[in-house]
Amino acid sequence: MKPIILQGHERSLTQIVFNAEGDLLFSASKDNVVNVWFTSNGERLGTFGDHKGSVWTVACDSQTKYLVTGAADNTMRLWDVRSGKCLYVWEFLTAVKRVAWSEDDEMLLSITEQRSGQPSVIRIFKINREDPANQSSTPLREIILTGSKATVALWAPLSDHIITGHESGKVAKYDTKTGEEVMVVEESHRGEITDIQLSPDGTYFITSSKDKTARLFDSETLQEMKVYPTETPLNSACIAPLRPYVILGGGQDAMSVTTTSSRAGKFESRFWHKLFEEEVGRVRGHFGPINTLAVHPQGKAYASGAEDGFVRVHWFDDSYFRSRPYGDLEPEVEL
Repeated sequence: MKPIILQGHERSLTQIVFNAEGDLLFSASKDNVVNVWFTSNGERLGTFGDHKGSVWTVACDSQTKYLVTGAADNTMRLWDVRSGKCLYVWEFLTAVKRVAWSEDDEMLLSITEQRSGQPSVIRIFKINREDPANQSSTPLREIILTGSKATVALWAPLSDHIITGHESGKVAKYDTKTGEEVMVVEESHRGEITDIQLSPDGTYFITSSKDKTARLFDSETLQEMKVYPTETPLNSACIAPLRPYVILGGGQDAMSVTTTSSRAGKFESRFWHKLFEEEVGRVRGHFGPINTLAVHPQGKAYASGAEDGFVRVHWFDDSYFRSRPYGDLEPEVEL
């Protein structure tokens, strides 16, 4: 499984996402730009570069028409994917840490950071898709968080609720119409939640945390289903379609990287069996902690972005789809 290495960032990666078709990959970085790449050969298609600070988050709609980014310059920006033009800018009082499109691409959510006396706020915006340059700066809903700040979020199936992960380790669910917290699991993790990603069918999701674990939760009830413990802090986790695996990434804190070899730092992508909670393989290559993981929508590949500034795209070999480490308990996959 030889990777395609994408070299286009000068600083560490913060988030990478595939588009719905899986032919493009968007990468956000602390060097203030977002790059878009062809996943088939690693060629860079273009750059979105108007931000004045580290780009923390990026999300592409299901039609690969519009892109949204959030950054440390306290702005969220809407982009035209085809032309690379910035269509609209929302300005806030603190940095934007996470953005996400609703299931029907009609709404956006953003999380702003708790800092300088400002609370952490989840905002929901209605998007004018017909006239993208004419957006409302006033959100449909503002959810002001009084306790632990939210670090990550996603839309639940049907976009009736937003599921959030928090600095304290709690997982919560909010009603998008009322803004009320309708469900919460306190201390689901014992450390900051660093990533949250939905399963292909939306019925469950995975979280990663600084407490060195990743966990699966039911999207409806927030019931914890599985736990994947590791010996290193985790920065990202995703769920592989077609095969019963989850992929985890992290590594020793970036402050200690210069005194640690890549092997000792645990800078690998780790494959765990989703049901049996056992590690089945690792993929090495990065020279710093893995900050972000994304999986191809059809399960044909996965990508990792790290502190070393590189993105590695791994297209799975045929043996990955034929392997059955648990014998008859493993279904065969028709390619």
